[in-house]
Amino acid sequence: MTRLFLAAALVLALGGCSGGPGEDAPIGVSVIGATLAIDDPDAGAVNGSGRVLLGATAQGLVRFDAAGQIEPGLAERWTVTDDGRSYIFRLRDGEWTDGRPVTAAEVVRQLRRATAPNSRNPLAPFLVVIDEIVEMTPQVIEVRLSRPRPDLLKLFAQPELAIFRGKQGTGPFAARAEARGGLLLGPADGPVLIDGEDDATPRPGSQIRLRGERAALAIARFRNGDVEAVIGGSFADWPVLRAARVPDDVVKVDPALGLFGLAVVSRGGFLSDANNRASIAMAIDRDAVTQAFRPDWQPVETLLPAQLDSAAPPATPAWGPLPLDARRENARSRVRAWQRAHPGLIIVRIAVPQSTGGTLAWSAIARSLLAVGISVRRVAPEADADLRLIDAVAPYDSGRWFLVTACRLCSDDAMAAIAAARDAPDLDARTRAIAAADIALTADAAYIPIAQPLRWAIVTDRLNGWQGNSRAWHPLNHLRNEIE
Repeated sequence: MTRLFLAAALVLALGGCSGGPGEDAPIGVSVIGATLAIDDPDAGAVNGSGRVLLGATAQGLVRFDAAGQIEPGLAERWTVTDDGRSYIFRLRDGEWTDGRPVTAAEVVRQLRRATAPNSRNPLAPFLVVIDEIVEMTPQVIEVRLSRPRPDLLKLFAQPELAIFRGKQGTGPFAARAEARGGLLLGPADGPVLIDGEDDATPRPGSQIRLRGERAALAIARFRNGDVEAVIGGSFADWPVLRAARVPDDVVKVDPALGLFGLAVVSRGGFLSDANNRASIAMAIDRDAVTQAFRPDWQPVETLLPAQLDSAAPPATPAWGPLPLDARRENARSRVRAWQRAHPGLIIVRIAVPQSTGGTLAWSAIARSLLAVGISVRRVAPEADADLRLIDAVAPYDSGRWFLVTACRLCSDDAMAAIAAARDAPDLDARTRAIAAADIALTADAAYIPIAQPLRWAIVTDRLNGWQGNSRAWHPLNHLRNEIE
């Protein structure tokens, strides 16, 4: 825990929480992640801090509000046809900084590129339902679908589908580098102004000083009064937050939905048998994992967090009703049976992030597996492994995202069921296919659920617009109600 000690020492050395800045001062925000730079926003979408910058400086047809709900972006309104196979968007009036209007034609070009199967966009596999994106008039766009998708707007609100020209985004903010590091964001002189007024001159308090940095430094800035919010926290850095003794009243935890568990990425040796994979799932003391972080971080035992768009409730594994002691006895029996036929140690390699939270989770998981006779080896996140820790927030509320993301190496039956959900001709068939895929993947024990993702932020009272939400997404233009 040397890294945790040093991180805590850095935070505590800067003193207790100081008074915040005046009402007219820029809002200081640190995002946990890589250092931010003004660059191609398309490339910046691959990491957490880059997504925050992209979401602040470029928007799509729609975007998320503070509660994670859909609000207008470049489109001022939209309609969905009765059969659910066509979305029609009307663009609001807007100009680029050179005075040229934002047109449907250039928006269509960018959306076609972002939704193409060979796109760098990580959401492209979930947009294959799009048949065509067409310009109907200079201000009207139609998105035509091969099959109905009621959740399409939540995908279009993601930063990965934002519209920009070169390095210039579509607002609501524009960014410029500061000599002392970080970026200064002010209302964009472009298509959409943060306050909807014609005058784009930044109003007092409407600017944001944004940094991307590691958690210990971000928390230290907060305690020193240099920033008013730290966002983008996860299980990986939770121990640093706790060691820094940040007051509970400024710590915010999102009710995030997604995946936090172990994906099977090798089906050799002991893991070649579904019953053996299930024995690993049975052995894990989920309470020990989650309570090492937070007493109220609830463990889960199903792949889907709720029924969502499935025809059935989440599939429960066969061992679900058993208490932990009985589960572990069953797991030990599987281990002993395997070792009788295959003498020698059973060694499972688990890929876990190199962080204080990663070490905490790894320790609890390792103790669980050792308790049933399985030896474990920790490896780096991208190294060859047998199990890989997944920690991801769902971009939209569909069982298909959970199935696709969890299925790193599934059975042929599970993969066929997931493909059937993708290709289902109507919503009724899709819900049945998602339920079948959930059952197949659960029976295959290709993913071992542990909890929902842990996402946290620390926020001062001045940022009265912050709201927890299932997307764990907090637009910078909604941090304060006064500057919405």
